Amino acid sequence: MSTMEHEVDRQLSLIRVGVESLVGEGELRNRLTESVAGGKPLRVKFGMDPSTPDLHLGHTITLEKLRVFQELGHTPIFLVGDFTARIGDPSGRKKTRPSLDADEVRRNAATYVDQVRRILDVDRAEVRYNSEWMGEMAPAEFVRLCSHYTVARLLERDDFAKRYHDELPISLHELLYPLIQGYDSVALEADVELGGSDQLFNLLVGRDLQRDYGQNPQAVITHPLLVGTDGREKMSKSLGNTIGLTDEPSEVYGRVMSIPDALMPVWIRVLGAGRWEDLAARAAELESGSGDPLGTKELLAARLVERLHGPVAARDAARHFQRVVRERALPEHIPSCRVTLEAGASAGILDVMRTALGLVSNAEARRLISQGAVAIDGTRVHDPALRLTAGIYVVRAGKRRVSRICIE
Repeated sequence: MSTMEHEVDRQLSLIRVGVESLVGEGELRNRLTESVAGGKPLRVKFGMDPSTPDLHLGHTITLEKLRVFQELGHTPIFLVGDFTARIGDPSGRKKTRPSLDADEVRRNAATYVDQVRRILDVDRAEVRYNSEWMGEMAPAEFVRLCSHYTVARLLERDDFAKRYHDELPISLHELLYPLIQGYDSVALEADVELGGSDQLFNLLVGRDLQRDYGQNPQAVITHPLLVGTDGREKMSKSLGNTIGLTDEPSEVYGRVMSIPDALMPVWIRVLGAGRWEDLAARAAELESGSGDPLGTKELLAARLVERLHGPVAARDAARHFQRVVRERALPEHIPSCRVTLEAGASAGILDVMRTALGLVSNAEARRLISQGAVAIDGTRVHDPALRLTAGIYVVRAGKRRVSRICIE
């Protein structure tokens, strides 16, 4: 075997790790061979719509593979779908996704590059926005784009087929989404496109369109979706089962420690992507009915905090968990806030919890109280109508959320 063949095999073996499907592997091998021989890097695309402001742990699976390509000397392209976000990806949806306005998309997009920087060397990557070409596309060119695909082919897509069979509405703009995402690959002249397993149809549309536009079709690589912290559904912001890339280290550590034991081998395989041999051995022991679930979970929690925030944060998060959760002590540094009342007034516990703990609604506060998870100065709260007069209180919800509030 020649040195060049050996290098191509080495790269392919790293690329295959953790992959669920690889379409066009022969074409990818040929392109890698040309790249190694000629020194021209492949263009590897991964796109995300800024439909929410926060990325989560599930997104890191594909970002890690993009980093693998980067470490192999290829050009990673992180595509922010600021145009497609206003349509809304219908993948896996049982009904039409609400449209986002331009300002909301712009605000969300502004946070993405900094979050991606935690995984990828953004300074050595292309960061692109699909409004660059879609926002400038003339109506005649858009009609030409639509002429490359039939409605029948779009309805072959699993989620569209199910909705059509169940007589659920499919809006015209949803049918256009795969075409626009596919055209992104034409505009970027992508050699490879990465995505989650739910994106396979859209990524294959990109291959078809590239052929129609006279380009060599991209190889398509998909990865499994990450099961959320509840151990049942895929990780999704709307389901509240996520760990965000920007979550505080102690929050990341604590949420990992709360996942079901049965979920650990899955997370280790999917998130480790072949890099965590020590944890993989522990995962195998757990699946065989032996092993140390608690110790493995502690190592996994520390590894994930380190990935997102660094080794010092991982060490501090472990200490915080030991002190606050295991020993039930107060954190060394408690966040504080202040509420000013009118003379003779009092503050409702629901308002206090929203202010002190950053809860999004009274409903969430009531749910925590009904679960017996809320305490004021160490005394459990059972009445959601409780009112507090002026004073300083330590408010706690569950094991990890705690704050000091001064009511005056």
